[in-house]
Amino acid sequence: MRDFTVQTTEFHITPGIKAVREQVFIREQQVPEELEWDEYDAKAIHVVAYDADDQVIGTARLLTDGHIGRMAVLEPWRKNGVGSALLEKLLLLAQQRNLSKVFLHAQTSAIEFYKRHGFTTLGEEFMDAGIPHRYMEKELA
Repeated sequence: MRDFTVQTTEFHITPGIKAVREQVFIREQQVPEELEWDEYDAKAIHVVAYDADDQVIGTARLLTDGHIGRMAVLEPWRKNGVGSALLEKLLLLAQQRNLSKVFLHAQTSAIEFYKRHGFTTLGEEFMDAGIPHRYMEKELA
């Protein structure tokens, strides 16, 4: 496994977070830029994965209501545990904030990833930014 670390930053988008989200969502997935950035970024807890050279390789966020989102990992780092490490950090942060559950809107291609972390799907498939998604949630102990 390649070497990386995960850290927490609150309430602001660093240049590294911005670069990863632009690469993954705007360039790769063709999400319109005006849909990528919202008012919730300033209220969210962001987790960030760094490689051994301190370059940002992944990111995700947790909102105060338990909504997990904007999970993005740069392509060369996918399937190396980065997404799992980001998600596990968010779940720990949610528990520390005494949230009873977390939820997310999973791209359908990522449903199995979230199921492996204990999430269940609810409701029908829906489109968000032109990409099929499903609502998923996980009860916390």
